[in-house]
Amino acid sequence: MTVESVKLATLQWWREARSNRLFWMAIIVAILVACLDQASKIIIVHVVDLPGRAVPCARAPAYLCAQIPVAPIFDLTFVKNYGASFGMLAGGLASRIFLSLLSITIVIGLGVWLGGLHRRVAASGVGFILGGALGNLYDRIAYGYVVDFLDFSGLYFPWVFNVADAAINVGVGLLLLDAWLTREKGAPNASNG
Repeated sequence: MTVESVKLATLQWWREARSNRLFWMAIIVAILVACLDQASKIIIVHVVDLPGRAVPCARAPAYLCAQIPVAPIFDLTFVKNYGASFGMLAGGLASRIFLSLLSITIVIGLGVWLGGLHRRVAASGVGFILGGALGNLYDRIAYGYVVDFLDFSGLYFPWVFNVADAAINVGVGLLLLDAWLTREKGAPNASNG
């Protein structure tokens, strides 16, 4: 593949993407999700000062947590997540670089796919995933970890997460729904045999 062919393919993709109103809808969703994620983290870290609180953990009183108990099933608990979603692949600088590059690759890949996507549910799902990926990517690059604070351990959910993680999961759910709806529409009717 030559530089010229890459340039032509990029221009063709851009022509199709910019005329696709679902592309712009998904970009707006992604921007809103990323902004909501970052705003929630700013409030938790700088306004509420959750990292500065050291109280006995609601579920393990022998330990101290940066935590605000809210309800029997929900707490605000500050966690520095050095890994991917739900703490997977946690590690040092190599993990940070790998996860950042992986996030950038996913964002680019989803953006390319989104340019030609003409199904509302799928485009919405991609928008949620892009916004969540960008929100967490910003944290990882700026701080070296992702800020997590939503704690539903009262429901026996063992992971602390954030708005971006929730958006990524909503996006994946929408993509699964789109796959199911598309399969249902494309499946031959039983009477047609």
